[in-house]
Amino acid sequence: MNSISKEIDKLQKENKKLILYDGVCGLCNSVIQWIIKKDTHKTFKFLSLKSDNGKLVLEHIGVSSSYTDSIILLDPNRAYYVKSKAALEIAKKLGKILYFLSLFLQILPIDFCDYIYDIIAKNRYKWFGKNTCDLTLLNKGSKNAEDSFFL
Repeated sequence: MNSISKEIDKLQKENKKLILYDGVCGLCNSVIQWIIKKDTHKTFKFLSLKSDNGKLVLEHIGVSSSYTDSIILLDPNRAYYVKSKAALEIAKKLGKILYFLSLFLQILPIDFCDYIYDIIAKNRYKWFGKNTCDLTLLNKGSKNAEDSFFL
């Protein structure tokens, strides 16, 4: 069993979910920081899609590297979600208001939600700029964010 498989098995045993995100997008990094604050049950772990380990996870789950402009939620040994579906699944775990809002939004056709998502994704650097999320903050001061594999 390779190290990716071991880490994903560990996530499953701990009932954790992995959010893979664009590590240089200003919007994405702000959203990740916001999720960390709202995730009172510590449900989520985080990994940049552009990191070496992020690329290995994509390969392991059979997702094309062309999804690097998307957020991906991996629910180990169950499913993975991309784009608006990932965002709605994440929202379900961040409190009652967001849970009910995500249920309401799931009434909308997924193609419509993904269309809106794609517009934002296409323009994210222009609208929100680029910056790098300081993964060491997520990793409680570790100097090497990759040490913990999934933050």
